[in-house]
Amino acid sequence: MDYYSFSIGYSEVVILKKNILLIHTGGTISMSEDTSGSVKPGTNNPLTEGTDLLASLANLMVEEPFNLPSPHITTQEMMKLKNIIEEYTQHGNIDGAVITHGTDTLEETAYFLDLTVQANFPIVVTGAMRSSNEIGSDGLYNLISSIRVASSQEARGQGVLVVLNDEIHTAVNVTKTHTSNISTFQSPQYGPIGIVTKRGVLFHHTPTKHENYFVEDISKKVALIKAHAGMDSSLLKAILSLKVDGVVIEALGQGNLPPAALEGVKEFIQNNIPVVIVSRSFAGIVQDVYGYEGGGKHLKELGVIFSNGLNGQKARIKLLVALAKTDNMDEIKEMFMF
Repeated sequence: MDYYSFSIGYSEVVILKKNILLIHTGGTISMSEDTSGSVKPGTNNPLTEGTDLLASLANLMVEEPFNLPSPHITTQEMMKLKNIIEEYTQHGNIDGAVITHGTDTLEETAYFLDLTVQANFPIVVTGAMRSSNEIGSDGLYNLISSIRVASSQEARGQGVLVVLNDEIHTAVNVTKTHTSNISTFQSPQYGPIGIVTKRGVLFHHTPTKHENYFVEDISKKVALIKAHAGMDSSLLKAILSLKVDGVVIEALGQGNLPPAALEGVKEFIQNNIPVVIVSRSFAGIVQDVYGYEGGGKHLKELGVIFSNGLNGQKARIKLLVALAKTDNMDEIKEMFMF
């Protein structure tokens, strides 16, 4: 059938099924727990074996380009996902896409796709905190919710979405906040933009802006480091010697660094290598407020780029995308003001 239905009171609601591209990439959502308590990939992906169960919700086109734990994911796999989605955009009648993914790097893949995919239908990334055969497994439930969101007309124009635990988050804001809790994915700054209920998909917020860039390859190297009390320039100089193309620093508070770290920062800038500052704090944005040595105002005067609310891992993804577009420092700064 090309529709499914459910009842509300005495009325039956009929929903036309949408054409949904379902891409499996691996992760806990596709793993099983063995008798020793170890969670790892098996011979077969349990989600692909359960595709018939999901067919009542949508007309599914299933792809499994790789089966990797999310710590194994690189920008090359992210590019592969981008290309698959765009190929279906050009050659297929697609209403939405759902990607299953390990949770450790899920937010980075989701944000990369949000920045780069050229598609006008909803794209949803989901995962699970409990493997397929554990008691209370959340994988199949999250996948069902994600298919429903990807099938929703209201999901169009919202950017790439992350759906877990009955909540809908934007890729730009969501982050993993707990090592094992099923409600680990939160958006600290703004909260979820919608919820998934038994009766429907409800959006209560809409992003006011969305950025997107055309890229064909990601080949630059960007390092990510965290500032700390007593930090000096030794780590920055060591990273510079590795011939990186950029660095993201999770700075203190609103965007401040210890004075001893400034020499290393200056060497990056003198070599026309972008230094992007985010905060190591859980929420808030970096600002050029403090005028003391190493304070945000001082750093901005040196030429450091301030990110508008991204966490470290997403700022790294954005800098990789920016460097794929340009090596002009002013243009990169402009991108990070968005």
